[in-house]
Amino acid sequence: MGSSLSVENPHHILISPNAIFSAGFLAIGDNAYSFAIWFTEPHFHSPTSVTWMANRDQPVNGKSSKLSLTNDGNMVLIDAALNIAWSSNTASSAPVELHLKDDGNLVLRHLQGTVLWQSFDFPTDSLVPGQPLTRYTQLVSSRSESNNSSGFYKFFFDDDNVLGLHYDGPDVSSSYWPQPWLISWDAGRTNFNSSRIGVLNSLGLFSSTDNFTFVTSDYG
Repeated sequence: MGSSLSVENPHHILISPNAIFSAGFLAIGDNAYSFAIWFTEPHFHSPTSVTWMANRDQPVNGKSSKLSLTNDGNMVLIDAALNIAWSSNTASSAPVELHLKDDGNLVLRHLQGTVLWQSFDFPTDSLVPGQPLTRYTQLVSSRSESNNSSGFYKFFFDDDNVLGLHYDGPDVSSSYWPQPWLISWDAGRTNFNSSRIGVLNSLGLFSSTDNFTFVTSDYG
């Protein structure tokens, strides 16, 4: 409690025990940084493959910004002007710690292991193996390849228990996929399971409770 990670210190990085994931400040523009999680090793298609961002829509500058654990159990991202750019909105009178797990889940927890907050419950535009997509979560695209702020496409379970891709733009909103004129059965889905969970496993197979499945290798 009371410790922090500074944007100005390149060594202030959390690394998962298996070294697959890293978490820290990531430059996303000119003097613009986000606290993020990424694959430690660069991939052939990207030098940094980001899996989660805390403040994608409110980046902080490269001077004096820091992520801190407060004495009352909250985790806050503060910029140079002491404005709060992001917060976990947690509270605890007991000591807490921040831990990056082997599966890429960033967890704020009590020293005894009780979880107060976890990044898996607040995805941005990506899922990693083992991370569920639920009735309470959604994926939101980035604005573009070079702009990490929230875009206009959203992937979530609708009120009919069907997982779909939706466009939510400044002037119009519409269902993008499955085609809105198809009933769920014609789209190869079922809407009878109201648990609304989708999971990508370690082999690249995604499956959801509406009978939608795909293998990531099918899409390159």
